Amino acid sequence: MSSSGFSFSAALSAAQSTKDDNKKSVAKVSAAPSFSISGALAATAKKTAEVTTTAEAKKSINANQLLLNADEWQRGEVQLRCTEKWHETHDVVSFRFQGLTPVKFNYKPGQFITFKLEIEGEIVYRSYTMSSSPSRPYSIVVTVKRIAGGKVSNFLADKVNQGDIITLVGPDGAFNLVDIAAEKYLFLSAGSGITPMYSMSRWLLDTKVGSDIAFVHSARTDEDIIFADSLGAMAYRSAQFQLSYLLENADELVEGVNHTGNDSRMLGRIDIEKLQALVPDFMTRTIFVCGPEPYMVSVKSWIETSGFEMKNFHQESFTGAVKSPPSSTNTAATTSNFMLSIKDKKVALSAEQTLLDGIESEGLPIIAACRSGVCGACKCQVTSGTTESSSTMTLTAEEIAAGYVLACSTKITSDVSLKM
Repeated sequence: MSSSGFSFSAALSAAQSTKDDNKKSVAKVSAAPSFSISGALAATAKKTAEVTTTAEAKKSINANQLLLNADEWQRGEVQLRCTEKWHETHDVVSFRFQGLTPVKFNYKPGQFITFKLEIEGEIVYRSYTMSSSPSRPYSIVVTVKRIAGGKVSNFLADKVNQGDIITLVGPDGAFNLVDIAAEKYLFLSAGSGITPMYSMSRWLLDTKVGSDIAFVHSARTDEDIIFADSLGAMAYRSAQFQLSYLLENADELVEGVNHTGNDSRMLGRIDIEKLQALVPDFMTRTIFVCGPEPYMVSVKSWIETSGFEMKNFHQESFTGAVKSPPSSTNTAATTSNFMLSIKDKKVALSAEQTLLDGIESEGLPIIAACRSGVCGACKCQVTSGTTESSSTMTLTAEEIAAGYVLACSTKITSDVSLKM
């Protein structure tokens, strides 16, 4: 029987192998990162930042998705938040409004909305054309010119700021590019009457490439031109957008037409000769006019005498919507011809008083923005009796057939019952 004896060389080899294994183990331990508080904090901060960034990105995506899926604006009373406010000129302010929840604002370019405001304890309504375009539907912009002593314009300019919530009613108005069709456009405006023309121009340039537009605006000075930069950019981009200004005071202008980079200018007030010089083909265009009442009366007068086809002449105006003092019921009764019944109230009206006079005399709520048969805000329904109206311009044929009238422009010719 054989047996294995002790071998010195084998023992030495085994010992060396164990030593090498221990070195490798120590090397592995040494290679492992050591714990560091600063390193742990940095790692935690990085992880938190990644989580926060991801959350913010998801929130942004959700907000954008909400915008894309927003409901369309439905006509009626709505609360909106002022998201921006800026000066167009020294006495003209613009406000941007968005829905308290995302809203797509669907309206006709040139239409207006009506503010419902509480000023000094009184509810006041006032209409302003939107200067924004429905081609950019996630907000609306309203541009307001201060009027000396104007209760609403000064309240808006001084008191309404970014973040404020405002109640608006609308949209309304037949002075727009949907209800009035045209191939070639001539926009004539003065002062804040520029707002519907600006909205219409933006809509056309956004949606109908190559629209043939001649735009003539009247202002006191260069500093009084509203939307000057935007209009200049529009004229620069489109060769079919002919921009002209008539300035009452401009020392730099010479007699006749002054051509600048993006527009043409003349000194003085608009008349048929100046219009002919600025827009030689005006007789072939559809004319839209908006501005102060004296301006529009003058323009309409000399347009008529020029032989222009007046079916292609359209104008918009908001006469000063200062609330008339309520008629005295007793006074009305002594000269009355007929009785007006509204809900459980009866009021006697003379032949010269309007439905609006009777409604306001009883303190009943009604929106009377323009008070001249233009805005359509005071629409109500006659359920019995007969009336005569001086304006039906915002009513459809169906509404007229159903008995709807504009209270500010309607007088009763018999005893009448009214539904509001």
